[in-house]
Amino acid sequence: MSTEYNYDEQGQFFPYFILTVSALVTLPLSYTLLRPNKDIEDTAPRIKSDFKPIDDALVQGQKRKQWRRERRLKRIITVAAGWLTMGLMIYLISVTKTTAPKIWDPYTILEISRSSTEQQIKKRYRDLSRVFHPDKAIVDESKNQTVEDINDYWVEVTKAFKTLTDEEIRNNYIQYGHPDGKQSFSIGIALPKFIVTDGNGKYVLLVYGLLLGVLLPYVVGKWWYGTQRMTKEKVLLASASNLFREYKENITDGDVVNALSSGEEYKGVLNGNKVDSGLGKIEKSFIQEDEAGPIVTQKDRKKLESYDGARRKAAALLWAYLGRIRLDGASLDDEKFEAAPLALKLNESFIAITLAFGNVPQLLSAYRISQHLIQAVPPNASPLLQLPHITRQIAKAIEGPDSRKHLTVQEFMATPEYKRRKLATDQAGVLSPIQYNEAVAVARQLPLLNVEKVFFKVMGERFVTTSSLVQFVVKARVIPPGSANVPEVNELDLEDIDPDEGDLDALLGRKPAKNKKAKLLEADASPTADAEKPLQPPLAYAPYFPRDHSPRWHVFLSDSKLGKVAVPPFTMTTFNKPLIDDNGNPTFNMQTFKMQFQAPPQAGNYPFVMHLVCDSYIGMDSKREVVLEVKDSSQAAAMVNEEDEISEPEEDSLAGQMNALKTGGVAGLAAPPKRTKKRAPVVESSDEESDTEGEAEDTSETNTDTDSEDEGKGKGK
Repeated sequence: MSTEYNYDEQGQFFPYFILTVSALVTLPLSYTLLRPNKDIEDTAPRIKSDFKPIDDALVQGQKRKQWRRERRLKRIITVAAGWLTMGLMIYLISVTKTTAPKIWDPYTILEISRSSTEQQIKKRYRDLSRVFHPDKAIVDESKNQTVEDINDYWVEVTKAFKTLTDEEIRNNYIQYGHPDGKQSFSIGIALPKFIVTDGNGKYVLLVYGLLLGVLLPYVVGKWWYGTQRMTKEKVLLASASNLFREYKENITDGDVVNALSSGEEYKGVLNGNKVDSGLGKIEKSFIQEDEAGPIVTQKDRKKLESYDGARRKAAALLWAYLGRIRLDGASLDDEKFEAAPLALKLNESFIAITLAFGNVPQLLSAYRISQHLIQAVPPNASPLLQLPHITRQIAKAIEGPDSRKHLTVQEFMATPEYKRRKLATDQAGVLSPIQYNEAVAVARQLPLLNVEKVFFKVMGERFVTTSSLVQFVVKARVIPPGSANVPEVNELDLEDIDPDEGDLDALLGRKPAKNKKAKLLEADASPTADAEKPLQPPLAYAPYFPRDHSPRWHVFLSDSKLGKVAVPPFTMTTFNKPLIDDNGNPTFNMQTFKMQFQAPPQAGNYPFVMHLVCDSYIGMDSKREVVLEVKDSSQAAAMVNEEDEISEPEEDSLAGQMNALKTGGVAGLAAPPKRTKKRAPVVESSDEESDTEGEAEDTSETNTDTDSEDEGKGKGK
């Protein structure tokens, strides 16, 4: 038996091979391009405003440039070429005539069925011999027959007859598929034959060498070294190393801005002649002082002048961006807006570095710079610059020339309407009535998160015990600045419900808990308060920042004595209830956020300071002092038993309530006697945001929802 390799000389199978290889590459790439983007920046709503800054064309151009970079132009070209190749191969397949190999079959040659008997086979052979035997056959020239065709056909008929009647030949056919026994077979290769003809072998070897020796190692190496040279914040390792060296214990907000200029990413933007082009013009523009004061302090200016090369240009561009300075040059202004997103990404890496050191002042400085970069506001400037049409000069006029404290947006909106309008419109060089209305309209859409209550708890337990898994629960409402008719807090909304043991989705936080207490809450809640799907806040209102950014709220606990981070930040990007109704009005729904950590191994009271920081808006942060009361396990068990014994009702009381239930239904059921339940894990101290009434609610509260459950437990014991 011999083996023969046959190439596709007629080109009938080669298109199938190319089509398969092209599809393996093109289809996955096409899916990555066409699949819907699920990033929070692409699915969040927007704050309604028609304001556009003077350089809006440059800002939008940077957004489009980033979109093109993310969509990968090379990938688009590859997909287009792949689909073109696939279309060409499909066309070749449709127009190319394929020749299928003919299988030798004696039944087909004799034109009989496979169930024919030996007598039928012999009869058929005799009938054919009368017509096609060479001695009796008549050549039909009208059918273009020749004597050779008749002889060949008769040979096939004879072979088919012997195959079906001779036992030995029949066995060969059954075993090997041919009456002559084993036959040689060929292996077909779906490649054109010209690639192995004389003279073309060297080119084939060259292609294989380029694919396997150059292209494949390059792709793998680029992927590997690309992952190794970046941090998890998508920052170059060299940049992270530079930022680490810039960290100081006494770092200020201005120092953070200068530290961000040490990133290696700027060298890709400021390459060639861009390093020194226009540097003098930029420095001269923001060094000049006006009635609103300097943009860059003397200390930061000296530090900037000590830099050289790309870093000095990057620092100058960042300060010009924060000061909203127009540089009278499309190229310089474009570089300014391109540097801002790089600085924000570098600041995320700097935040991770400050977290490693655990110092609260430095961490808050890094968070504040994130706010200033997104809003294009210099450090220590007025938060009113976040509103449209307000400049540094207008903010100074609104606050008053002698004012030493900046107004926050919420303080400005809390001012009575007549006084606020007078400050913003009745002075020379301030807002027009139309500009004022637009600024106020934006302010009333900003998602100001107002903390209503914070406390510690252990799921399913009454007290926080040593080394237990503690949940820090934050109850807050989004109350935009200047909101009117804000409803009072519903006490039921301040309760946190433990999910049932078998409710896995609720335990994992994918939906609210559903138990008896939850049903009571649902009965008193508004119709829009039971949404289970996470809801996103609107994109950050940042007309000067050349990226879409969804606000993020960071909550962390710090040691009030040492000034160190005690519990790392927990980041919140979505809410569990709608922020606005169908008419676009605020819902003031109570939002619940939770973070977990392990309780200390020793019992005692542990004072913390809760910091809630928004990375997108200036002046909307809050903090509150809280105390974690940790009890020993044995002490907590004794207190639980004592409370259960005290709460056990008398039999007469139970009998009277049952009779009332039978006669009057639920309305006739007398309420059980209220008791004061100690909330040992919750001890709060208020700051400027909380009042004495909030303290009283946090240290002790009336709880009637679990009385019947507690009584049942006590009676069972």
